[in-house]
Amino acid sequence: MTGALKASVTALELAPDQLDFVASNTESLDEAALDADARPRAVMAGDRVVGFLMYEAPADDDEAMIYRFMIDRAHQGQGYGKAALRHVLEEIRSLGHVRQVSICYEPENEGARHLYRAAGFVEDGLDEDGEMIANLVLPVQTDHP
Repeated sequence: MTGALKASVTALELAPDQLDFVASNTESLDEAALDADARPRAVMAGDRVVGFLMYEAPADDDEAMIYRFMIDRAHQGQGYGKAALRHVLEEIRSLGHVRQVSICYEPENEGARHLYRAAGFVEDGLDEDGEMIANLVLPVQTDHP
């Protein structure tokens, strides 16, 4: 990410009641700088940054994990989260080696639960940190119609 894009991502804000749902974008970008598997992505609406997500999809694993996902408070409820999730799932599918995508979220985050369930994720229970784990099995791609 360029410096200007990073600045736009770190300037994004959550609503006060959402602050405990996801790590800050600054922390996430710092983490991405140290983790070769991290794939940070700005969520764009035209030329405006409206959100941020980060995932990993190691080449030696058939599972990807989306572990950061947020839409700026001023842009929530406008379909950007749904579009960003659809786009990142297409990106992950195009990698070719991923068969399952996992995502974690705070159990009380009903907005996230609704978004992920609508995309086909199925809740699998709580992890050791008390976050809900949900999984999406990707359809097997074939080379012929």
